[in-house]
Amino acid sequence: MSISSEERSSERWDDDGGGSTSTAVADYFTPKKFQIPELKGISQKNIKEHLELYAGYVKFSNHIVNRIRELPKNDDTEYELSLLQRRFAYEHDGMKNHETFFEQFEGGPAECTTGGPFLKQVSRDFGTIDGLLTCLKSISMTRGVGWTMLYYCHSSGHLFPQWVDEHHIGLLSGPKLIFALDMWEHAFVYDYATSEKKKYIEAFFQNLNWRKVEQRFGK
Repeated sequence: MSISSEERSSERWDDDGGGSTSTAVADYFTPKKFQIPELKGISQKNIKEHLELYAGYVKFSNHIVNRIRELPKNDDTEYELSLLQRRFAYEHDGMKNHETFFEQFEGGPAECTTGGPFLKQVSRDFGTIDGLLTCLKSISMTRGVGWTMLYYCHSSGHLFPQWVDEHHIGLLSGPKLIFALDMWEHAFVYDYATSEKKKYIEAFFQNLNWRKVEQRFGK
């Protein structure tokens, strides 16, 4: 099995954006390095391929910003500029979502701090951590590609689970993202058939460092 041509297409998108090459390329974003240990049920090959895809989102986030900066702002470029602006959300959010995702493996699996602020919030909103897990796993079985997210809303004082289509459609504005589970097929295709994504979901939670989620919640 292999990553779909659709997912690979962003990596092969011409560096010149269909036009001239930028003369002053700036790196607005740089790929992060993650210290990911050996995982249970998720192979090093899948992580390696996944990280390469992540690097592609960083690359094209930079490419789009540079292309927008270099294009003249006039009627002749209005259409191209509008397409670039719309595409930027896809590349940028793909980059940031993956950073949230990979960070959750660092340090190895760890449970929530007993009696900690995050677990108390979970108890208020879901009764138990098992109640939250059931909710997140259920959302993760949504048909199609996307992300299972968990947000904390300071203004309401509640946790909000959310499904996000692709990388950017359905993101909540305002609440803080504290958890992300990549449910694109590239996240598990080297380990599980597309019909076995439930096994991938279980493997993800076996490797999840909940302390990372707690840290985001506390910021």
